[in-house]
Amino acid sequence: MTETWQPTDPGVLRLPSGRLVRGRGLRRPLAPGTPTPSYALHLLGRRPAPVPWECRWVRWPDFRLPADRADARAALTEAWARAAGQRVEIACGGGRGRTGTALACLAVLDGVPPAEAVDFVRRHYDRRAVETPWQKRYVLRFGPDGA
Repeated sequence: MTETWQPTDPGVLRLPSGRLVRGRGLRRPLAPGTPTPSYALHLLGRRPAPVPWECRWVRWPDFRLPADRADARAALTEAWARAAGQRVEIACGGGRGRTGTALACLAVLDGVPPAEAVDFVRRHYDRRAVETPWQKRYVLRFGPDGA
């Protein structure tokens, strides 16, 4: 049995394969009745507060890139795989820069060419996603032989 998001849930991005992933800013608490993830990937400069669902933390300072790129790639690959049948959430403080960068990397894993992934996320998730030139470059290099 699968347990995924509804395409109309706030913050949900539909990848070309049909996988649904929710992006969110952790500074905004979940509204009552909002579905919770079954798995979350938190992209923060410091260890996040505990949550009642399974969670993985990648050290990723605000406006920067992941501290350990191999760990980030492994975490993003795991999140993409889990999204086939679970409610996966990608979250940072504000839900735009790091979250948008990670969602663009998931789009690359899902088959979107790296040169188109940022535009894909800006069109389908948040028009201001991926906030810095180096975050955009990270996505460009996230192809099979990159980041």
